[in-house]
Amino acid sequence: MSATVEKIALELLGLPTKSRALLAEKLIESLDEKQDKNVESLWIKEARRRSKEIKSGKVKCKPAKDVLREARLKLK
Repeated sequence: MSATVEKIALELLGLPTKSRALLAEKLIESLDEKQDKNVESLWIKEARRRSKEIKSGKVKCKPAKDVLREARLKLK
């Protein structure tokens, strides 16, 4: 860790708990931004792929209640 980062960290540790929590949240959000955009893009791509499969008849949709019933039976 560089001296500058250590100095900033020491100063920030002196902040009240709520301020540190807010800062920690902001820092974590800044790390996740790029990943979130990538994940969102992948889900959009997946949704389009699934939509095409449904429209083409390649896959058949089932009512959620049927899928959940089947899943519960398999878990027993």
